[in-house]
This record gives sequence, structure tokens and C-alpha cells, in this order.
Amino acid sequence: MSGAYFDQFNIVWLFGVTNSAVMMGLTVIIVLLFLNGVDLIPKRWQSILELTYSHFYRVIEDNLGGEGLKYFSFVLSLFFFGVCLNVLGLCPYVFTPTVHIIVTLGLSFSIIIGVTLAGFWRFKWDFFSVFMPSGAPLGLAPLLVLIETVSYISRAISLGVRLAANLSAGHLLFAILAGFGFNMLIASGPAGLLPLLIMVFITLLEVAVAVIQAYVFCLLTTIYLADTLILH
Repeated sequence: MSGAYFDQFNIVWLFGVTNSAVMMGLTVIIVLLFLNGVDLIPKRWQSILELTYSHFYRVIEDNLGGEGLKYFSFVLSLFFFGVCLNVLGLCPYVFTPTVHIIVTLGLSFSIIIGVTLAGFWRFKWDFFSVFMPSGAPLGLAPLLVLIETVSYISRAISLGVRLAANLSAGHLLFAILAGFGFNMLIASGPAGLLPLLIMVFITLLEVAVAVIQAYVFCLLTTIYLADTLILH
């Protein structure tokens, strides 16, 4: 029975492509449809999009300055992509690619590699100064460079693992409690409604986690992009 809870993480082939690729492609289409069309008098959904737009604009401007606004489209697109993937994954029989660490690490390593290449493009060999804290004794340079290098690489690992681990744990908890609530409803009749009320709360919690994890991923990405603009 316990093995059935992990069936939702299985990769299967659909028409020559994996369910993971299908979901990511479908998510891109959904995001484009949601962002299509602008009304002079915004409706409720457009108001939410405009609030999100304004919030990320301020976040990027506060962390990266005016020059960092060139990354605004990338960060905002990354947020909508992550939110849609995470939230759609809560629907029954829908696969969530972001529960697979290979997907999240692919995203995180791509971001860190992009940050590194952009840093070298802007600062040339001076970019290596990020691995040596300013004002540190020269005798400690070998140790500090090693520590900073490990810390720099661990950004990609922590960024990807955090997203996959939180979503995987949430999906497992959701599946276990759903099975428990269904069994209680069958065995107890009306008394089993209490577990279903708990499931409503867990559903809202998982939606919040899906949005928050996408936001944290984008916020950390914004912070890491600072290395392409300012040397520390």
C-alpha cells in the first residue's frame, strides 16, 4: 500500500514524450494564455497579475537596482512557470515535474551557470574576486577560496533540493491523508466528515506551499543575479 503513494512520481511515456515534458509544455501554454490580453479596466484576474508584476518589479529594483531590471522578464516568467507547475500538480492524475530533483537541479544549475557566465562576461577575470572576501588575511586565502567555491556551488544544490523536497513531502502527505480520510468516511459514515474538513485545510496549505516555494526560488535567483552586476 505504501508503495502506491509513490506512483504519482512515476515517469511514463505519452505519445513518444514523457509526462514530465507534456506537463512543462502545457504549463507554458497556460501561462501564455493567462497573460494574453489586457483590459483598460482590469478584472479580478488581471488585478492579481498586475499586483504580482508590481511586487516583483520592486523586489528586483530593491535588490539589483535600476540596472537589474533587465532581468525582470526572466524572473517574472520563472515565477509564473513555477507556480503553474506546482499548483497544477495538486490536481488529481496530474504529474508534477518539480517533485523530481533532476528537473529542479536542472533549473538551479542552469541559473547558476548563467550567472557565472554573465559575471565573466561583465567583469572578466575580476569575477574570481567573489571567491575571496575583501579584507581577509592573505594567509587564509587558500582556505577561504575553497570555502567560498563550495558555498558558490552549493547555491545550485540548495536551490533545487529545497523546491523538490518541499513539494515531494507535501504530495506524500496529501496522498496519505486523502487515503485516510476516504477510509474514515466509508467506515464511520457522517463522522468521517471531520477528516474531509482536515483535507480542505491541507489542500489550502499545499496551494500556499506551492506558491511560496515558487516565490522563494525566484527571490533567491534574484539575489544570486546580483553577482552579475556588483562584485562583493
